Formats: sequence, structure tokens, C-alpha cells
Amino acid sequence: MHPTTATPTAPTRASLRNEMLIVLGVSIGASAIWAALRIVERLTREEALAAQTAALNVSRTPDRPWLDLVWQLTGISLAVVPVFLALYLLNRHPGQGVRLIGLDLRQPRFDLFGGAGLAMLIGIPGLGLYLAAYQWGMSVQIAPANLAAVWWAVPVLMLAALQNALLEEVVGLGYLMTRLRELGWGVAAAVGAHALLRGSYHLYQGFGGFIGNAIMGVIFALFYLRFKRVMPLVVAHTLLDVGAFVGYALFRDQISWLP
Repeated sequence: MHPTTATPTAPTRASLRNEMLIVLGVSIGASAIWAALRIVERLTREEALAAQTAALNVSRTPDRPWLDLVWQLTGISLAVVPVFLALYLLNRHPGQGVRLIGLDLRQPRFDLFGGAGLAMLIGIPGLGLYLAAYQWGMSVQIAPANLAAVWWAVPVLMLAALQNALLEEVVGLGYLMTRLRELGWGVAAAVGAHALLRGSYHLYQGFGGFIGNAIMGVIFALFYLRFKRVMPLVVAHTLLDVGAFVGYALFRDQISWLP
């Protein structure tokens, strides 16, 4: 007798929903919950929101640079594990997940130029919105890079930017939008859910961060639905974060006009 091969069955709506909630719960969904708690903590302080600071990319052991480097690289590596989880779950056949959401190298020119264009579209208005929100008392002061003055600071900041881009665009956009559409969500509902989630896990920055990232979420989600590729969005997000992290680290003394 020849062994029979079981035919895989399509996942049920309940299994897709539960899978999605678990993936979000171990990644940016958890970040959104912590960010919501952080904004409550900030609002209940005696000092005003604009007098507070959100410090990103902080040295853990500045007196031991070798350990700090290991710490930073470990944090970046563990933070991208949900990306591989999402791609694994999207894979019904080997390699299908990356092609399904457009995380591949099939269209390098489109990805690079499209990503650079999106970065310019988002970056300048985003900086203006941050400054306005800060002046209106809706945002904290953001210090994007706070590593010690070590030779590896810039490469690590660039890796941190790439990690953020992969996590947010692969899990929070490509994976999430794919599952929401499979669950029957309409375009407006799916885009709104993504924008709300993206804004929520930036609440630690204040309400300006929430609004700005929610708007960014709408633009990125519509772009993704139009072209079915996250790679340009990964490029755009990486460029934005590299500009913020590395620019702040290198020129913080020359940009004293920033809060």
C-alpha cells in the first residue's frame, strides 16, 4: 500500500483571528498596550507633557562598551523574531510569504525610488507636525539616539532603524492587512485598524506621535493595497529612522532649535 498524503485544509476564520491576535500580542500589539500605559503615566505626573523626554536607543552599560554592543545587538535580533514568525505563518509553500507581501528583490528600482519618495513625503511634514504638537503641549521631547560615544554607535543605530522598519511594515502592515482581508474586512476598516495600531504603539511620544503615525499608517496602508509590496515601505521607514537616529547622534549640538 502506498502512503496517502493528507490534503491541507484551509484555515478557519477563528484560527486566522486567533493566530493574528497571538502574533500581534508578542510584537507591536504588546507595544501598543505598554505605550498606552506609558501615556497614562506621563499624563498623571506633575510636570507637563512637553517638559518630559522620551529617550530612544539608550546605552545599557556605557562604562563597558563591549557589553553594551552585545546588549544592543541582542535586543535588535530578538525584536525581529516576530517578523520571521509572521513570514512563517504566511508561508503555505516555501518562499511564498515574502512574495505574498512583496518583501523580495523583484522590483529593486521601484522599491528604492518609491521608498525614497515616501520618506520625503512623510519626513518633512512629520517633523513639522512634531514641532507643532510640542509647542501645543501635546508631545514630549524626543531624543532619538542616546548611545555612548563609541565607534559602533552609527552602525547600531542603522540596524535599529532597519529592525523597526521590518517589524512595523512586515508584521504591522503586510501580515496584518493580509489577515484582515482574509477575514473579510473592507478596505476602510482594514486601513483604519492599521492606522490606529500604528498610532497606538507611538503613544509613548504623546498625542502628536499618535496622530502623526496614524496619518503615516493611512498613507502606507493605501500604498500597500495599491502595489502589494512592503519593500518600498521598509525602505521608506528605514530612511526615516536612519535620518532621525543618526542625524540626531551626529548633529545634536547643531540642531539645538529642536526641542
